[in-house]
Amino acid sequence: MRTTLDNGLRVVVVRDTLAPTVTTQITYLAGSYDAPAGFPGTAHALEHMMFRDSKGMAGAQLNEMVGKMGATDNAFTTNDATQFYFVAPAQYLDVLLHIEATRMRGAQLSDKGWSLEKGAIEQEVSRDISDPGQLAIEEAERILYAGTGYAEDPLGTRPSFDKTTGATLQKFYNQWYAPNNAILVIVGDVDPAATLGKVKQVFEPVPRGNVPERAPVKLAPFQPVTIAKTTPAATGTVQYLFRMPGQQSKDYAAADVLLDVLGNSRSSLSDLAARGKVLSAAAQALPFAHGGLGVVEVGFPKGGDSKAAQSQLDAVIDDLLKNGVPADLVEAAKRQEHAQYEFSRNSATELAQSWSQALAWQGLDSPEQAQAQIQAVTVEDVNRVAREYLKPDQRVTVVLTPSADGKRPPNSSGFGGTESFASSNAALDGPLPQWAAQALGKLEMPHWTLAPARMTLANGITLIVQPESISKTVTVMGHVDHEDNLQEPAGQEGVGQLLGSLFDYGTTTLDRNAFHKALDEIAATESAGPDFMLAVPAENFSRGMQLLADNELHPSLTASAFAVQQQTLSRTLAGRLQSPPYKMMRALEKGWLPAGDPDLREATPATVDKLSLAHAKAYYEQTYRPDMTTIVVVGDVTPEQARAEVDKVFGSWSATGPKPGVVPKPVPVNAASHAVVPNAYASQDTVLMGQSLALDLHNPDRYALELGNYVLGGNGFASRLMTDIRVKHGYAYTAASMTRFDRSRSNFMVYYGSDPDKVADADKLVRQNLAQMRDTPVKAEELDNARQALIREIPVGVSSVNSIARSLLTWSYKGEPLDQPMVAAKYYLDLSAQQVQGAFKKYLQPDHLVQVVQGPTPKQQ
Repeated sequence: MRTTLDNGLRVVVVRDTLAPTVTTQITYLAGSYDAPAGFPGTAHALEHMMFRDSKGMAGAQLNEMVGKMGATDNAFTTNDATQFYFVAPAQYLDVLLHIEATRMRGAQLSDKGWSLEKGAIEQEVSRDISDPGQLAIEEAERILYAGTGYAEDPLGTRPSFDKTTGATLQKFYNQWYAPNNAILVIVGDVDPAATLGKVKQVFEPVPRGNVPERAPVKLAPFQPVTIAKTTPAATGTVQYLFRMPGQQSKDYAAADVLLDVLGNSRSSLSDLAARGKVLSAAAQALPFAHGGLGVVEVGFPKGGDSKAAQSQLDAVIDDLLKNGVPADLVEAAKRQEHAQYEFSRNSATELAQSWSQALAWQGLDSPEQAQAQIQAVTVEDVNRVAREYLKPDQRVTVVLTPSADGKRPPNSSGFGGTESFASSNAALDGPLPQWAAQALGKLEMPHWTLAPARMTLANGITLIVQPESISKTVTVMGHVDHEDNLQEPAGQEGVGQLLGSLFDYGTTTLDRNAFHKALDEIAATESAGPDFMLAVPAENFSRGMQLLADNELHPSLTASAFAVQQQTLSRTLAGRLQSPPYKMMRALEKGWLPAGDPDLREATPATVDKLSLAHAKAYYEQTYRPDMTTIVVVGDVTPEQARAEVDKVFGSWSATGPKPGVVPKPVPVNAASHAVVPNAYASQDTVLMGQSLALDLHNPDRYALELGNYVLGGNGFASRLMTDIRVKHGYAYTAASMTRFDRSRSNFMVYYGSDPDKVADADKLVRQNLAQMRDTPVKAEELDNARQALIREIPVGVSSVNSIARSLLTWSYKGEPLDQPMVAAKYYLDLSAQQVQGAFKKYLQPDHLVQVVQGPTPKQQ
């Protein structure tokens, strides 16, 4: 159901009953393209400010409401538009509408508010421009779209933010943030007619605005250029960046199909990686409404030859331009695009985004219209677009070469300091607006909608089926319970990973090309290995299961494929083991695990180079067993149909001998330690602090820790860590804590990113907050907020077919009930502040924390 209000706001409401949740997406047709000259980050800055105070709603109140609803919220700014979105239980639709109407009519954009937010957004920019790949993209945009609003990335720059004032933001807001320049999409378990009535009541009082005309895009000629940079990444890339038709261009659908063809597993581009000519190959679009970037790339190893990789890429592009695209790959792309639209119905969020995309960015009437354009594309259209847009003299080449010796970009150092983005508002616990307080006052158990059928097949496979008729699709997820660190023979570290890469090469009866062609014919997405999956239109479920089982049970373990993937893995590991992110996680693991622990085993180029195809085959026979396998089927299928298909294709699978042990032994609480990981490219220090916990996921004490962790660092801006470290002191852009519970081992971790000279101060605040959680019961209102959030977010956690399948799979093989969140909710309701304090006092030991600092100039704290 759709309408346009008298003030010009376009509204779309779609009923989706998969879960008792609702998604709202409001998109303002204003992005970085519309920013004033010299202020490229204005739209991004305003996006940030919309989370601060509005007339009748403080930023702190907004944060509290999001938590109390159990909602997720965020926003993003593109070249053409800015979107704000929520996912929440459906009963809070009224609250979401009031929030968005309040922000539309009354954002408070003062110099004081901007001075508090500026440091935060500059920290975000500082972090992002430490990535050489991001910087290369920005340089390419300036070349390809010089003289247009697309020349500058939406992220913004420090100089532009330094010049920005409250008045700058207010003018942009007044010009562009009007109902007649916005689109509101609502998808979820709601009544469309009643919802439209609510929208009218809340939004119609907002007056129309005088929205400026957009300046047309006038492209200038440019000379091809190569941008060469070093990168701290494990592997290098050669990227070709082309100007592409915009989403509102008549050529956009054909360009979309073109990139799908290039990315197809059977394309000549993908074949480069399959034959070991390059480490990886990919094609993607970064589209704008009236332009865009087409990115075609290949990877090469650290110390490898970028020119050889580029030569391989040149050959693919040259052949495409000379001989055109294969007709069957065009048809495969069109089938897959149609299937993906049907799969978008499996998530209210994805369905809402398809509507927002069609209306706001593509300028169309509906997602169906976008599909019609795709289905009308011909081979001739694709070839014409390829020859027009992929010309060798009309591209920017980016070469990113792995190196440990980097140089961070100018003006990328942190911009912190208490005065930069600390808040002067200490009153973070003020009463909520009346329209929210009443709706959020009563806490009830959520309605649990899942009722899966669980059965055990004769050969030991656990099968779980959750029928869902929201779309004509079926999703299958499977897991072979295993643990490489326990099961890989001594000296064969990496054999499990290497084996997993071989399933892409098809089966013993269908080689790689034939196998992927069979998948293309039924518009299926599939992968096999220890974690396997199938997403297929319901009408092709039987054929899809045949192909999945054939791949899982009869993989094509050929000598040629093994040689390619052995070399690829060895070369990839050579770079990965030297990369700062890997070193950081390795240091953390060494800190909280005892010496010699199986989880410290490490695949290296040396161990991988010694492997043989016989080792991979033996490991397959040892590890892949039906009695260690769980399969979950969710979609337009009955339990009886699913069981019949699984029995038919997996029933002959058998296992011999006792089940292997796949759960590592518990470990003692670690001793304190500190490690530093230099990263010359970074502009900030990334800090991880953690410890092992002496309990597992079956210990009910976990629920007290989870409840307390929400108060400590799991509640976004309203958490104690964010309030103390960012809001009050401005030491870091973000700070969070998390718990992870597994079958025998559990961990607690704190994360923050900070300027190097603020790490010591932030570290003290972390420890003070941990001590407070141990020594003092949390406040009653904090405990209530945590209960409300963790209980109300339960339906959000299983609000898509993928999340349902993934959750049921994990709960099953880890030995938890299939309504695990409802079990947790009962604990959350009953736990007291004293019990939360007791759990933190028992399990959290600040004197045993491991700290790892990765950054430009890490120092001993």
